[in-house]
Amino acid sequence: MMATVWLKSGFIISFFILISFFPFESESAVSSIDLGSEWMKVAVVNLKPGHIPISIAINEMSKRKSPALVAFTNGDRLIGEEASGIIARYPDKVYSQVRDMIGKPYSYVKNLVDSLYLPFDVVEDSRGSVGIKTDDGTVYSPEEFVAMILSYGMSLSELQTKLKVKDVVISVPPFFGQAERRGLLQAAQLANINVLALINEHSGAALQYGIDKDFSNQSRHVVFYDMGSSTTYATLVYFSAYNTKEFGKTVSVNQFQVKDVSWNTDLGGRNMEMRLVEYFADEFNNQVGGGFDVRKFPKGMAKLKKQVKRTKEILSANTMAPISVESLHDDRDFRSSITREKFEELCGDLWEQSLTPLKEVIKNSGLKIDDVYAVELIGGNTRVPKLQAKLQEYLGRNDLDKHLDADEAIVLGAALHAANLSDGIKLNRKLGMIEGSSYGFTMELHGIEGDSTKELLVQRMKKLPIKLFRSINHNKDFEVSLSYESGGALPPGVSSDKFAHYTVSGLADASEKYSSRNLSAPIKANLHFSLSRSGILSLDRADATVEISEWVDVPKKNLTVENSTTVIPNTSTNAGSTSSAEDSKTVGNLDSGSNETSSSNGEEKIETEKKLKKRTFRVPLKIIEKPLGPGMLLSDESLSQAKSRLDALDKKDAERRRTAELKNNLESFVYTAREKLDSAEDIEKISTKEERQSLIEKLEEVQEWLYTDGEDASAAEFTERLGLLKAKYDPIFFRLSELTERPTASEHARIYLTELQQIVSDWEKNKSWLPKEKIDEVQSEAEKFKKWLADKETEQKKTSLFNTPAFSSEDVYDKVFSLRDKVATLNKIPKPKPKVEKPPKNETDSKNEKPKTENSSSEENSSKDEPTASSNDDEQPRDPHDEL
Repeated sequence: MMATVWLKSGFIISFFILISFFPFESESAVSSIDLGSEWMKVAVVNLKPGHIPISIAINEMSKRKSPALVAFTNGDRLIGEEASGIIARYPDKVYSQVRDMIGKPYSYVKNLVDSLYLPFDVVEDSRGSVGIKTDDGTVYSPEEFVAMILSYGMSLSELQTKLKVKDVVISVPPFFGQAERRGLLQAAQLANINVLALINEHSGAALQYGIDKDFSNQSRHVVFYDMGSSTTYATLVYFSAYNTKEFGKTVSVNQFQVKDVSWNTDLGGRNMEMRLVEYFADEFNNQVGGGFDVRKFPKGMAKLKKQVKRTKEILSANTMAPISVESLHDDRDFRSSITREKFEELCGDLWEQSLTPLKEVIKNSGLKIDDVYAVELIGGNTRVPKLQAKLQEYLGRNDLDKHLDADEAIVLGAALHAANLSDGIKLNRKLGMIEGSSYGFTMELHGIEGDSTKELLVQRMKKLPIKLFRSINHNKDFEVSLSYESGGALPPGVSSDKFAHYTVSGLADASEKYSSRNLSAPIKANLHFSLSRSGILSLDRADATVEISEWVDVPKKNLTVENSTTVIPNTSTNAGSTSSAEDSKTVGNLDSGSNETSSSNGEEKIETEKKLKKRTFRVPLKIIEKPLGPGMLLSDESLSQAKSRLDALDKKDAERRRTAELKNNLESFVYTAREKLDSAEDIEKISTKEERQSLIEKLEEVQEWLYTDGEDASAAEFTERLGLLKAKYDPIFFRLSELTERPTASEHARIYLTELQQIVSDWEKNKSWLPKEKIDEVQSEAEKFKKWLADKETEQKKTSLFNTPAFSSEDVYDKVFSLRDKVATLNKIPKPKPKVEKPPKNETDSKNEKPKTENSSSEENSSKDEPTASSNDDEQPRDPHDEL
């Protein structure tokens, strides 16, 4: 089924146009998340005025992508950049690659962790999947860690939009199987995120590629080649256009269809990095000598891997790159360098492997290389010069296509898909998307007689979403299993092609119940499947179809017209509309009648006859999904426990952020106060030396406390310390500020009192209708204020500057504003309208006019009711046919 995406050429222009047409949607926002093995990107679509309609959400370090990391240290949870910041010091407490652990068996994850020298502890859980054990002994599922990262991503989108965002589209690699996709949705559920859909990464890139292009004159085949951190794939997409009617006009609509995809889940940028890690590890071991192996030391390997990433990036732009690692092991520094040529030699076998996905999709399509319009590069590792050279060599082209942002194309396209699926945002350019299933699926029936009970249910690259229906003649309970297509590729880490198993019950009971009836056809079991837009195949419901033929009494056809019009009601039932028990009872009532039906008074008799009628029943069947290996979902109990754990962590994180904010406020106050004490002029005029010294000592005490006991202090302690400092600080600097602000306020008050005299004078001249008592009240208030100000200034002259002032600038402004309000209220009194006196009427005229008035009123009403009446005497009456 075709999904459409709407957008006008140019994101910013089109969205701002849309705001004027859909102002009620300006508060809507949706998000997309591109969750990779190592990095996460977040995009938002937001029509709120003053915001860029589609943008990348930046993190707290103002970066456009965030590390997909979670860490637990000192009882605190860190995510993203915070976790990345401690990976060199505590590599065993920082957890990575969690996306690729969902739905995988323990053995697969253990091998992955060991191959990457990741020192954290993984254990096997009750599902046969993996659990990640933290220092405090808590074992978290991969779904929980992914939920933490997704929740962090949503917080970035909310910071970007200043709105609560719940709806999201998440991009996934095309090779993700059923277990990964279902597990990812369960992780989103733990994070309280509403997933509108999972979108394959290549479809997100295709949306971003085609949204601003016109394919009405020429269709094209485009290959999207993506090498990410851990995997590589190539996808063939066909872009075209079709004509349709819109508002009575023929318009051309762009569309794309995913034709094929091929992948290598064991090849990515980290393979290149690990070649460098091994090379430099050997070099460092040789420098140390004595059989030393840095690979046995997690901290050293974490530091080395971190620097290798930078070295690889430098080699993409330079022919030589240095590497420098401080205190790689035992306070021993490591410094070296490597040429691009040596790097390419180390990764020699990888370059040819990188071409395999591209070769396969072109070969399977039957196209020639020249038939491919473009090969678009996405994924950060496509920037490696040697990889680009190999692609150019194979394609026979001097230039590769780089029209998309290699890092952000997927997440931006996914954001467009989210906007299309959302109810709150409307886009105004169509781009049809025909996505295909990356895997073929088979269905197998167990407990069914027959030679073959296995059949292909979904062909590979079948469009999404679809509904499927299968019917079998059977009268016993049975089981259904779903598997990946035989001979096809399996998701990484999956050893068995079977991914779901169901028991279908209730069929035997239905067969027994209706076996005594006259069955007109064998009982059928109907299976209803769906393949969702997220690529998830499921058995949604099942029912049994029972057809019964029974003799029933119906009126005979008589000669009279009245009797010949008798209608026999339709007795067939739909699924779920009538229970089988009720239908059976109805049939019994029909059978219990005689051949003749008599009225209650016996005056009329209707002759009946027997006729064979067919009745159809649909009986719902019960479906139970059986747990199946490491790919099974978390149980309801495990899900509830996980939700409680995550909620507790969220509350703790919120308290930690609040504590950190209060600590920063206190630290900032200490530095600001010290600076003001040193630089403020006239401070000696308003404070004693003892008072200043007391404040300085308190500031030094708090500063020392901040970096000792205050490191682990609570929010309440920071608040208390800040309050104690302000108790000494505020009086001094209040007096200092009032030294200049109080005279300014007094001068402002005198100017206004002078202006008020002129205002009152103007009232007396030009606004004679103003109540005199109100004017007198304003003048009285002004005199009181003037006297209060003079008294306070006299009192202030007698008050030492070291003491609390007799009055403040705020006191003065309060009184000025109060007086101004009264003046404004009085000034708004409008001039009264002049009274119009009506001439006296004598009694005779009144009596004579009364019927005339009634007649006039009647005429007016008549005039209103007649549409031909005209108020213009010169207007000619319209012809009768104009009055239609």
